[in-house]
Formats: sequence, C-alpha cells, structure tokens
Amino acid sequence: MPFIGPSGEQKTKPTQHSVTELRARGIQPDVIVCRSERPLSDALKQKISRLCDVPPEAVVNAADAANIYEVPLVLHEEGFDGYLCDLLGFDQRPDLTEWERLVERIEAATETIRVGIIGKYVSLPDAYLSVVEALKHGGFHHGTQIDVDWIQAEEVEGLLAEGRLRDLDGIVIPGGFGERGSEGKIMAAGYAREHGIPCLGLCLGLQMMTIEYARNVLGLTGANSTEFDPATPHPVIDLMDSQRDVTDKGGTMRLGAYVAELVPGSQVARAYGKTVVSERHRHRYEFNPRYRGKFEGTDLVFSGSSPDGRLVEFIELRGHPYWVGTQAHPELKSRPTRPAPLFRELVGAALDRAEGRRPHLFPVDERDALRSAAS
Repeated sequence: MPFIGPSGEQKTKPTQHSVTELRARGIQPDVIVCRSERPLSDALKQKISRLCDVPPEAVVNAADAANIYEVPLVLHEEGFDGYLCDLLGFDQRPDLTEWERLVERIEAATETIRVGIIGKYVSLPDAYLSVVEALKHGGFHHGTQIDVDWIQAEEVEGLLAEGRLRDLDGIVIPGGFGERGSEGKIMAAGYAREHGIPCLGLCLGLQMMTIEYARNVLGLTGANSTEFDPATPHPVIDLMDSQRDVTDKGGTMRLGAYVAELVPGSQVARAYGKTVVSERHRHRYEFNPRYRGKFEGTDLVFSGSSPDGRLVEFIELRGHPYWVGTQAHPELKSRPTRPAPLFRELVGAALDRAEGRRPHLFPVDERDALRSAAS
C-alpha cells in the first residue's frame, strides 16, 4: 500500500490489480494482508473489502513495526490469527503471552555486547544468518543487544590479530569448508584462549580450536587438519572413517541429528541442563581419535562424545570463562523463545566480560536482579 507524499494518501490500486491478476488465474483470496508504511484507516479497509470481494475482517494491515518480532503481535491485534482459525474450523486460539514477554525484553534491552564472527564468507552475511539469529536469541534471553562485528578470517593472521580482536566481548568461529582463512580462525581461537575472551566454535570452529591447542599448548608442531594439509605430521583433525572410500561427495557428509552424551558437571552439561542431547550435523572431518591420549589430563576437556565414545562432539577449556566448541550446528535449532543453550551461555559470558570492562550504571546487586528478572 504505497503512501504518496505530496498528496498525503495511501493508494489501493496496486492491491486491486494484484487481486485481479489472481482471479484471472482462478484464485480468489480468503484474506488480504496489506503491507504499509503507516496504519490503514477503517475507510480504506472497507474500500479494499468492497472492491476485492472479501469480508472487512479479512483485510489485515501489516504496518511497519519497530522490529520483525513485533509483526506477530501486529497481526494478532488485527485479528488475523482469529480469523484464520475461524476459516479453518479451529476452536483453539493462539496464546501469545510468551511472545509478548519476548518483545518486551527486546524493547527493554539497554546493554549491548560486541561479538565477532570470524569467517571467510563475511562479505555475504546471509551465509551466517542462522548463527546471527542464534546470537540474537541468546541476547533476548539476557536482555541485551548484539552488535555483530564481521571479521574476515584472513585479517586475523599475524600482527593483525590484536587490532581486530582485543575489543570484542565474545567470538564465534563458525563452520565452513576449505583452507582459506583457516590460519586466521586458529589464531582467533588462540587469542580468545589466552585473553579470556568467551569463544564458541561451531563444526569447523571446534576443529580450529583443537588444532590451536595442539600446536601451542601440547607442542605438536605442524598439527593440522588433513583437509588443509594431507601431509601434516600431526593430523589431529582427519577424515571420518566412514568417508575414506567416498569419491562422489554429494550428500555424503554426516548429516542430520545425532545424539551425544555429555560429561556430568561440565560447562556444556550445565548449559543444556542434561547429559544426553541431540544436535544437527554437517561435516566430513572430525577429531582424530588416535590423538585422544595426547589431550587427556590437559585443560582441554572432551565434554561430549557419541554414545559409542568414538566421536568427539564437544570440547571446553578448564579455567576459562567460556571456550567451548561443538562438532554440531546448534544454531539450526535455536528459536527466539528457546535460544540454543551454547549461544545463550556465550552471550552470558560475553555480557560478564563487557560489564567487567566498563563502569556499572547501577549497583551490581541491582544489575544482577534485573538480569535474573529478564531470564
């Protein structure tokens, strides 16, 4: 519904033409949802109803909202959900109480944390859309906004690391394929480990964290993934056994949901609130079980494994605020009212770091009470 500035009016002609085109193809709409910059008047709704042959209550206005999460409430106020239930013969009506609380938390958020996403596809942010949304969901839980800093992995190599990472409150190392940017991701994982920056590694991210620890803590010079260096002297990340004889790689990765068993009392188990979890996967390389003995007894803990104990699914670092990696993609199951546990905890740790680096606007006990209420 375009608004014509000079005349100060909204035009219904595009809507009428759209319905005419639908009818020409044998489709009669049951409901017409009108997008508009500003709310429609009742007179315009009556006009659309009359000219497009739908009941007045079937003309729904989706006016611009402050954020996308308000849209369901806008449509609810317009009676859209109730009308659809009547149309489909449903007796039950949607209960949006939980969603209303979510929107209230979003609107009440005053604090902001800065989280860097270290990737090689950052020029195409939609490649990490599910990661960004999962971060936002974690922010909703804590009543804080997320300022995403898109960091090209190649910019973290060598002397560039300090300048790109030191002011971050949290870091995410997402999944991906191929060697490009791998050294930057490894360096980011190491910087986060050494400087106490909360860090979450996803799929390839877990692998980069493992390589970094193997090189710089365990002293395994040249440790790498055989995906990047087939001749590495220490293949701490290697092709899955089930993939070794695969030549046609289309659709042959480890895909779908898999169960993992978590170590009781670990950071990961506390985040999930249970010791058996299921997350979705998409990978062909994994931690090389032949190197498991090299890591045992160190501060890097294998906090989650496949039920048979063979596949490493989660890692974490003792004594670190939050340095956690998973071979899975928990971002794919995150929801606005049910944030992925690992993202929720990352945001919480990042918020603690941010608050520790700036003066508090109100007493600590009051701040904690507010955060508890938001949860």
